[in-house]
Amino acid sequence: MTTHPTTRIIDGKAFAEGLRRRVADAAADFLARSGRAPGLAVVLVGDDPASSVYVRNKAQQTVEAGMASFEHRLPAETSEAELLALVARLNADDAVDGILVQLPLPAHIDAQKVIEAIDPAKDVDGFHPANAGRLMTGLPGLVPCTPLGCLMLIRSVQPALAGLEAVVIGRSNIVGKPMAQLLLAESCTVTIAHSKTRDLPSVCRRADILVAAVGRPQMVRGDWVKPGAIVIDVGINRVPAPERGEGKMRLVGDVAYDEAVERAGAITPVPGGVGPMTIACLLRNALAAAVARTGIVVDVPSA
Repeated sequence: MTTHPTTRIIDGKAFAEGLRRRVADAAADFLARSGRAPGLAVVLVGDDPASSVYVRNKAQQTVEAGMASFEHRLPAETSEAELLALVARLNADDAVDGILVQLPLPAHIDAQKVIEAIDPAKDVDGFHPANAGRLMTGLPGLVPCTPLGCLMLIRSVQPALAGLEAVVIGRSNIVGKPMAQLLLAESCTVTIAHSKTRDLPSVCRRADILVAAVGRPQMVRGDWVKPGAIVIDVGINRVPAPERGEGKMRLVGDVAYDEAVERAGAITPVPGGVGPMTIACLLRNALAAAVARTGIVVDVPSA
């Protein structure tokens, strides 16, 4: 792999560590002022291996940040009514400032119904329609963690974004749409591209900021990147790695990194780019929820 001498590799792991330290400092301040730590409840239904590891990491980092962690692991056969009853109990629990129900849920549970049952003031994922609406209309609220982390990384490279052209590839409610809204709020000119976009390469070549969030390995080629652009790769894809041995896999993003790094002004690697920011921003959101719910003023890290 060669790197263009002027290309900046955005170290998401280091940035996330710094963000977690700032959150921990503010959580300690909150504890001193309120007499309790900010509380984050995480609910896992079933035993999906990837989700289980993710939930374990969240709980560990929550405790390391000086917050109270409430972990609820439910069997896969848990009914929708039982899960909604747990959410209602967590909504009413004053020790819980943030609630996260790990997705995906088993097929017999309506994920949207569960999301809408969470108190918007405790919706640290930022998926509730009330928070989505607040983001769209420019009101303060809880913002989805991954796009918030992306914005922080973008601003670590270029603090002033007004007037820049941004292209977001992907229109999911989890990343694509909120990412576009955050960039619009920064006064970027924003295009949301997707599977029906005509001549996607030429659309991407206009972008001063290119965010790829489609879940297709290395779809964005190097010649799609405008020279000097900031490239944020949200994709985490497992692909065969025969060079590592039979049956071995490796992680790649949605961007062909070895090609794009020759043209980009700054780029996130996979792994080690956007990924570490998601849990760090979750902790930041739990702190923000605690502050908003209690009125206790501490320094919540912003984008």
